[in-house]
Amino acid sequence: MSLTPEQRGKLTLVTGVIGADTHIVGNRILSMALEKEGYKVVALGALTPAEDFIKAAIETAADAILVSSLYGQGELDCRGFRDMCIEAGLEDITLYVGGNLVVGKQSWNDVEARYREMGFNRAFPPGTRTPDVVDMLDQDLKGRAGGAAA
Repeated sequence: MSLTPEQRGKLTLVTGVIGADTHIVGNRILSMALEKEGYKVVALGALTPAEDFIKAAIETAADAILVSSLYGQGELDCRGFRDMCIEAGLEDITLYVGGNLVVGKQSWNDVEARYREMGFNRAFPPGTRTPDVVDMLDQDLKGRAGGAAA
């Protein structure tokens, strides 16, 4: 069940590219697509420390943080992210991560399992379609949007 644009408009998402990664194009496209779908998006851009995601989430009362990493070092950059959220009082925030999250060829099931163990609600491989991310957000955030999904 999808949320309506009005329901999505009640939700705030923080997006950005974590760590020393400068690959911003895909993240910017995702942020613009999410805005077009009705979400309020706080786009932090590239080269974003984990702490800045959390600070922005607190300042905007965000419902979810969407972390991108394309340079293969996401596993290092995202280590401890959920713990930092909990320490900051964001224990219930929805966490997504996506992109080229590891160096070299690895089983996606193994990669996804590691990110889930790190506390991310969902992990997305390279090439994930924006409508699929929107569907997952609608599903995961419907309780925060007020009212049932349409």
